[in-house]
This record gives sequence, structure tokens and C-alpha cells, in this order.
Amino acid sequence: MTESVTEIEVRYAETDQMGIVHHSNYIVWCELGRTHFIHKLGFSYEELEAAGIVSPVIQVDLHYKLPVRYGDTVLLYTWIEKYDGIRVVYGYSITNGQGEQCAEGTSSHVCVNKTTFRPLSIKKHLPEWHQAYEKNKQ
Repeated sequence: MTESVTEIEVRYAETDQMGIVHHSNYIVWCELGRTHFIHKLGFSYEELEAAGIVSPVIQVDLHYKLPVRYGDTVLLYTWIEKYDGIRVVYGYSITNGQGEQCAEGTSSHVCVNKTTFRPLSIKKHLPEWHQAYEKNKQ
């Protein structure tokens, strides 16, 4: 199973009045981790879009366990939690500098035609991605 690790330095703009990272930023971080993971597999969203395919988020589930603050550096771990040839579920874990888990969750995605938004089979339309996802799913 392939996993990517993304180091994130918390920026002041990501925090609220209490100096704690606002919950919405974790989703942005997950997107960053997901694109790093896809690059690690040898692919890119640019390739998808050039082929007329986009991959919208259809569900996000995040659980916040410990606060992250301005000045912290976190590690975001990303992997494929589930894959069935059509839907991809990416897993995420965010840990602080002490190795404590601050958040965990998943995001679910499908591939669709960029123009019609009709769902596409990854197995059929992106066979290289399919092979990599099959090989690296949990």
C-alpha cells in the first residue's frame, strides 16, 4: 500500500480568533495531500482535465481530535481507503509534531465527463490509474 506524507506549516490565515486552525482548512489540506498522493503514483489532475475528465468530491467525513495552532507543523498522511473501479475513497490522518493524531477522515470521489458530468468507469477510461489504485488500495 502506498501512502504519501505531506508536511504542512500552519499559516496565520488558517487560524481563527483563538489561534486554532479553522475546521474548513483541514479539507484544503486533504486536497493537498490527495494531489501529492496522485503525483506519487505518477499521475496528475492536469492529465485528467486534458482528457475531459474531472473528479468531484461526493462526500467528506472528518473527525477532529486535537486542536492545531498557528506555528505548528503537521504531517498529513494520505492513502486509498477503498476503491471499486468507479469510486475512490482516500484516507487521511493528520498528526502534530509530537506524533499525536489531530484529525482523521476520508473523502469520496468519482470521475465524470467534464462536459456532461456523467459518471465514468475509472477501470475502463483510465486503465493506468485503475491498475495503480488496485495495487495500492488498503
